[in-house]
Amino acid sequence: MKWITYIILLISLCTTPVHAVSLDPPAPPEDALQSMPVTQKSFAEDLWYVLRSALDDVSPHFAQGVKLCMSVMAVAMLTSVVNVFPAQNHSVTELCGGLVIATAFLSQAGAMIRMASDTVTELSNYAKLLLPVIASAMVAQGGTTSSATLYTGTAIFNGILCGLIRSVMIPMVYIFIVLAFGKCCIGDGVLDKLQNSAKWLVTWCLKIILYVFTGYMTITGVVSGATDQIALKATKLTISGMVPVVGNILSDASEAVLVSATTAKNVVGVYGAVAIIAITAAPFLRIGIHHLLLKTTAGICGIFGSKRIVGAIHDLSTAMGLLLAMTGTECLLLLISVICFMKGVG
Repeated sequence: MKWITYIILLISLCTTPVHAVSLDPPAPPEDALQSMPVTQKSFAEDLWYVLRSALDDVSPHFAQGVKLCMSVMAVAMLTSVVNVFPAQNHSVTELCGGLVIATAFLSQAGAMIRMASDTVTELSNYAKLLLPVIASAMVAQGGTTSSATLYTGTAIFNGILCGLIRSVMIPMVYIFIVLAFGKCCIGDGVLDKLQNSAKWLVTWCLKIILYVFTGYMTITGVVSGATDQIALKATKLTISGMVPVVGNILSDASEAVLVSATTAKNVVGVYGAVAIIAITAAPFLRIGIHHLLLKTTAGICGIFGSKRIVGAIHDLSTAMGLLLAMTGTECLLLLISVICFMKGVG
C-alpha cells in the first residue's frame, strides 16, 4: 500500500500540466491597421505588404507635389525673365516672387508639419500599448531584470523625444520656413544665421537622443541579459535539486514554459515592429516625396533662377528633411527597443 501511494504521487508530479504563454499584441491605429496584412506571415512578407500599401496611398500626393513644384518653377522662371530687363528693380521682383512661392507652399508645408507631428504622437501612444505586452512576455521567459531595464529606458526616451518634437522641434521648423522666406524677400544675412541655428538645434537634439538611447540599450541589454541568464540557470538547478527523482523532469517542464514564452514574445515583437513601420510608412513617404521633389526643383531652378529664389526652394526641401528626421528617429527608437526585447535574455 505504501508503494502504491509513492507511485501515485510520482505520476501526479510527472503529469503536472505546463501552461504556455499567450499574449496578444495591441492593434495599431485604424489607418495603419488597414495597410497591414490580415494574417501574419514572415516579417519580410508583412513588411513588403505594408510598403506596397503605403506606396498606393502616396500616389495621389505625388501628383499634388509635382503640381506644386511646377508652379514654383514657373515663378522662378518668370522672376528670372523679369530680372533680365535692366530697368527693373531686382529686389522688388524677388520680393514678389518669394511672396508668391510662400503663398503656394505654406498650406502644403502646414499639412506636412501636422502630419509629422501626428505620426510621432501615434507612434508614442502605440508604444505605450505595445511595450507592456512585450515586456510581460519577456518576464514570462525569465528576463525580469532585462524587461524592467529596457521598458524603463524606452519609456523615458520615448517621452523625452516626443515632448521635444512637439514643443521644440516642430516650432523650430515653422521658424525655419518663415526665416527662409524672409531671407528670400529681403536678403538679410542675420536671418541666414538664425535659420542655421534653428536647423542645428533640431538636428543636435535628434542625434543626442538617438546616440544616448542606443548606448543605453546596448550597455543595459548586455549587463541585464547576463544577470537574467545566471538567474535562470540557478532556478533550473534549484528545481532539479529540490525535488528528488523528478527534479529533472520539472526542470525540463520549466524549459518548455520558457520556450513558449520566447515564441509569444517574438510573435508580439514581429507584429509590433510591422505595426510601427505601418504607422510611419505612409506619412514618411509623403514627406519624403515633397523633400525629393523640392530638392529636384531647386536643382533645376539653379540653372536659370535667381540666387534668393533657388535658396528659398532649397530651404523648403531642408525643412521637409527635418520632418523626415523627426518621424524617422521616433520610428527607429521604437524599432531598436522592440529588437532588444526580442533578443531577450540570450
